[in-house]
Amino acid sequence: MKPTNPVFTGINTTVFETMSRLAMAHYAVNLGQGFPDVDGPEDIRQVAAKALIDGPNQYPPMLGLPELRGAVADANKRFYGLDVDPNSEVLVTSGATEALADCIFALVSPGDEVVLIEPLYDCYLPLVKRAGGIPIKVRVAPPDWHLDPEALGAAFSDKTKAILINNPMNPTAKVFSDAELQLIADLCQQHDAYAICDEVYEHLVFDGQKHRPLMALEGMRERSVRIGSAGKTFSLTGWKVGYVTGPEALIDPIAKAHQWTTFTTPPNLQKAVAFGLGKDDSYYHELAHDLMNKRDRMARGLSALGFSVLPCASTYFLTCGFDGLGLGKSDVEACETLVKEAGVAVVPVSAFYGEDAPTDYVRFCFCKKNEVIDEALARLSAFLTAASAESA
Repeated sequence: MKPTNPVFTGINTTVFETMSRLAMAHYAVNLGQGFPDVDGPEDIRQVAAKALIDGPNQYPPMLGLPELRGAVADANKRFYGLDVDPNSEVLVTSGATEALADCIFALVSPGDEVVLIEPLYDCYLPLVKRAGGIPIKVRVAPPDWHLDPEALGAAFSDKTKAILINNPMNPTAKVFSDAELQLIADLCQQHDAYAICDEVYEHLVFDGQKHRPLMALEGMRERSVRIGSAGKTFSLTGWKVGYVTGPEALIDPIAKAHQWTTFTTPPNLQKAVAFGLGKDDSYYHELAHDLMNKRDRMARGLSALGFSVLPCASTYFLTCGFDGLGLGKSDVEACETLVKEAGVAVVPVSAFYGEDAPTDYVRFCFCKKNEVIDEALARLSAFLTAASAESA
């Protein structure tokens, strides 16, 4: 038999799927995969339901429904002061992962170098490789997730076609500083590189901070594309509605990649997301405030149990050290112990790195009901107490 595509042949199952399967097998509380355990606002879902019944349910425009493209453009102006033409500078996709694929396939040619900041969301590397790109990785590491300017500068060259930046960043919960964003912008302009900006957590930023798109920096408007997600913004991850904003010269080839990938996205969901994006500021404030409270609830509990909890400025995730808790020699061992013996599924941070990954940290997801968080903490407490008594 002739070989299949080596990019995908033999690739490991995503860590999220692996831990979710273990969670089901051991009846564990699943704090591994990053999705809320409640559905998003009922009024948005009602709009989707009504549009499904009322129709039409045929192919919508390839770029997306005009009302959603308009809503995305309005949101860019409202939140970030960006003037966007909804007719030529917005593309609707079937989720942010499809948006990433479209952007990478449209902008990266075989042999082009793409700068990636590690730890990586798991789809980045295979998508870049599938496009024929050469990944050039720069590492940030716990506990401070510092971005080394010299290392980043060394990653850029005349061969650099793009940088793919996740801000706010999964799994680190890092919000890039203005100085870091300016450094990235300066390097992109110096080396004539594009910026593919995965900004799906743009509204999940805590402690009074505000998201700042790289596109908003001087000189970046014409060389950046930014990706948003209705799944993250409205806690409707199963809908898979994403959107790309960028200059017409980049949206045009990205739309061609989209045309041969999914072509369109369900029209009733597009109508509902357009409605959602028009919600007043109180919705967005309450979304971030509610998640911040969940973060603090889980962080307090984990700290009391002996985990070292790293700062969390955004997203759904807490990164924690487990030294001294007797969970194993590595983060993979610790996760296996927790899911099989404590009944709590979490994710090893090393899964987001390549070789020589840090192995001292695990990631907890806190976008869950309070009672689920409390149940997980109770299980961890019972397990650690029993383990401590047994070793005494």
